[in-house]
Amino acid sequence: MKTKFHCANDAFNYFYIKIKSDGINFGDTKALFNVGFTMSNPLDNIITNEERNFNIDYAEAEWKWYLSGDNNIDKLGELYGKVPAIWERMSIDRHVNSNYGYQWERNYQLDYVIAKLKHEKDTRHAAISIYDGKEHAKYRKDTPCTYAVQFTILNDKLNMAVLMRSNDLWFGFCIDQYCFSYLQKMVADRLSIPVGNYYHYAHNLHLYNNKIE
Repeated sequence: MKTKFHCANDAFNYFYIKIKSDGINFGDTKALFNVGFTMSNPLDNIITNEERNFNIDYAEAEWKWYLSGDNNIDKLGELYGKVPAIWERMSIDRHVNSNYGYQWERNYQLDYVIAKLKHEKDTRHAAISIYDGKEHAKYRKDTPCTYAVQFTILNDKLNMAVLMRSNDLWFGFCIDQYCFSYLQKMVADRLSIPVGNYYHYAHNLHLYNNKIE
């Protein structure tokens, strides 16, 4: 299996074919398990595959929603002009768990990460926790797909690893990588260093059957 890509679109194109050809039937998906790969140019984050028809306006709205730290879906509606149906289904009292900006601001996680990297270049503590099994009672309608995000300075560049329990290639990966690549840039800018590699790991990388020809 290929593990190194220039950009997200290259990874999308490869795994779109790979899942369809080698994926295991798993529920209403075809899935590959324990998939990890590196993107060397994470800021080349637009999915240009014509079949995918990536909506840059929505991706940018979701990123701005994360930056707001507000997990109310009506904030996304303000930014995008409407609330997508999937967020309506996932919300409880108009709030969700999967606004990752809301998660990285909890207990000042992002500030902690930046402070650690500033004061200890070789730290192994620069990690943001998102999914938390101890909070499973909150996950009745919306379970975060991302376990954690960890940052490491190597060769004076900021590398990032995103670790996911589950990742839908068609929707999830395309939007996730867009937002996480900008998170990587935001942290790098606050450290005054360049962006390095983005490592993406999914325990379950899948396509829903309705996206498979």
